[in-house]
Amino acid sequence: MSSPIIYVVSDSVGETAELVTKAAISQFNGSGMTLKRFPYVEDKEHIDEVLSMVSHDKGMVAYTLVKPDMRTYLKERADEDGIQAVDLIGPIMDQIQIFSGKKPLCEPGLVRKLDEDYFKKVEAIEFAVKYDDGRDPRGLLKADIVLIGVSRTSKTPLSQYLAHKRLKVANVPLVPEVDPPEELYRVPIDKCFGLKISPEKLNNIRRERLLSLGLNDQASYANIERIKEELTFFEQIVKKIKCPVIDVTNKAVEETANVILNYIQKGRP
Repeated sequence: MSSPIIYVVSDSVGETAELVTKAAISQFNGSGMTLKRFPYVEDKEHIDEVLSMVSHDKGMVAYTLVKPDMRTYLKERADEDGIQAVDLIGPIMDQIQIFSGKKPLCEPGLVRKLDEDYFKKVEAIEFAVKYDDGRDPRGLLKADIVLIGVSRTSKTPLSQYLAHKRLKVANVPLVPEVDPPEELYRVPIDKCFGLKISPEKLNNIRRERLLSLGLNDQASYANIERIKEELTFFEQIVKKIKCPVIDVTNKAVEETANVILNYIQKGRP
């Protein structure tokens, strides 16, 4: 006697339906049952085809179809043909709708989309940490966006903010005494953004930073002449690279991020 066949039917990839069905089968020690997965069943003709095979094999159906009309059609057709069919997602969706008072989106594959979105975000955040502050120049050629600027121009928080938008960002601090990495000159100009700031604003930011660390705010780090020297070096580098430059003097991180996102979406003006 051939082993019983359970047809796992889904309007997405069918991972949820298969996992639940396998969990149920495990309570029977497998019992020699066979699973056949049919993903992306999105129209009535496809349902008819699958049910024809189920009927021929004298099998049963376990299904996850999020569209009510498709669930109803499969159930009615299965009943007509004497096929045992189990709705794995419809009943709980109906109960959640009653409980919450909200209507379901009825869009296939949302769980997978959410998972993919989450992992892309985590990957981008890890990337931003790994390639922060010029730590590893190799990351510049792997990045979606490269930020360059002198110290305290919000490169790190901006990198993290954009990472939450699932963009891989690397940043490079520019210091007159240190030549930028060679990889920087190989980054496409539409991926590179210079962050400029007024000397006075940067002077205030650096002085506050030194004081917060318990240090003397008259250190060379916050010296206005030193700052001007750094900004001149910055201008030389961005002129050489010919990348877009954003003035962050009076911008919040979110505002700067929006400017960059607009560049990417609309293309460089």
